[in-house]
Amino acid sequence: MRIAMISAHSSPLAALGGKEAGGMNVYIRELSRELVSCGLSIDIFTRTQEPNAPMVITPDRGVRVINLRAGPPVPYNKNWLLEHLPEFVSRIRCFADGEDLTYDLIHSHYWLSGEAALPLRHAWGIPVIHMFHTLGAMKNRIARGAEEQETTKRMEIESRVARDVDMIVAATPQDRADLVWHCGADQQHIRVVPCGVDLNRFRPQEQKVARAHLDLPPTPQRLILLVGRIEPLKGIDDLIHAIALLRERHPEWDDQMMALVVGGASEYERKQWNTEQQRLHDLRTKLGVADAIRFVGAQSQDQLAHFYAAADIVTMPSHYESFGMAALEGLASGRPVVATSAGGPSFIVEDGKSGFLTQPNNPVMLANHLEQILTDQTLQTHMGDAARERAQRFGWDHIACDILRVYGETLDATTLRMAKEIRQRLKAC
Repeated sequence: MRIAMISAHSSPLAALGGKEAGGMNVYIRELSRELVSCGLSIDIFTRTQEPNAPMVITPDRGVRVINLRAGPPVPYNKNWLLEHLPEFVSRIRCFADGEDLTYDLIHSHYWLSGEAALPLRHAWGIPVIHMFHTLGAMKNRIARGAEEQETTKRMEIESRVARDVDMIVAATPQDRADLVWHCGADQQHIRVVPCGVDLNRFRPQEQKVARAHLDLPPTPQRLILLVGRIEPLKGIDDLIHAIALLRERHPEWDDQMMALVVGGASEYERKQWNTEQQRLHDLRTKLGVADAIRFVGAQSQDQLAHFYAAADIVTMPSHYESFGMAALEGLASGRPVVATSAGGPSFIVEDGKSGFLTQPNNPVMLANHLEQILTDQTLQTHMGDAARERAQRFGWDHIACDILRVYGETLDATTLRMAKEIRQRLKAC
């Protein structure tokens, strides 16, 4: 059985922490790898952003990333991709025809990929399962200026995709409710399947060893970790304000507390900083905490595991998160998570047990929760144990089985033979 995954605007192989590379990239890559272990073959179609990139890359056995041109093969604003989607769709069809391939199902990710999937659905006569990952309407609700607003065109396309695809995967019950309310999606055609986490890569490790590996100060240094793209909705400014508050309350922590921000460019790559990262630098300097907020840049998944292990707390004070992959990775690493109550983390983090939920745009509340954990080692230990226990449900083997069920249910209405094949594979779940 062969699946056509579509991730038009961003490759699952892109370095994490960049402008368009985050949790969705991890989701597509890890889910594809796990589905292959269930007996499926996966081709992931994406737009190439490098003129010399090979057309086909095989990151794992049974998984291929197909890099296709759609406009100039360079990074450009994702919204411009709309103009080049017909070319992208045409090249997908040419690739399939050239290899004499047929696909049994399309699984598309993000609104641009949904727009590409619909004409392929018509051409190939196969169903489309779509996952939005984020919604324009939700991002606009928390936008603080015109430059953060998503386009009306995006929201029009999201509504059309929500109505026309065969099935939608929502990461949380709140995600499902948002799809119904903002996009007019039929809740009968939505299935809630959370994102997953690699429990082998992200696992409890000795903090002392992890800090030595990363050349970070040992205990009693207090380390707070934030992982995410450098953009306004991530609430990094709230973390900076919270650190300033904690230093006011605990002058003795002046040289014994640090927040690490994984994502964007590092302290040594200032020419690559975007507008938001420069704004955050100006803010930390103004508040006198430039020495306590450190940008360490984007990191590989393997290196990222060491950062989680080195931290005392993982935080995600975003204004909105459709799911919150970094929060889940923090839990799997056995670290308490202080995360936003706006969106996915409220589904992942058990408030008061595996961490705390904090209101977005509330640095005082964020500081209070961080302080509570940092001043109570027993609480920190108990929350860390509960965090790992909570993460067990989100292993990729469980998530892949849930997605297989969605595939089977969707195919029941089209290709009965394939639905039966999936049911056979589900017996191993």
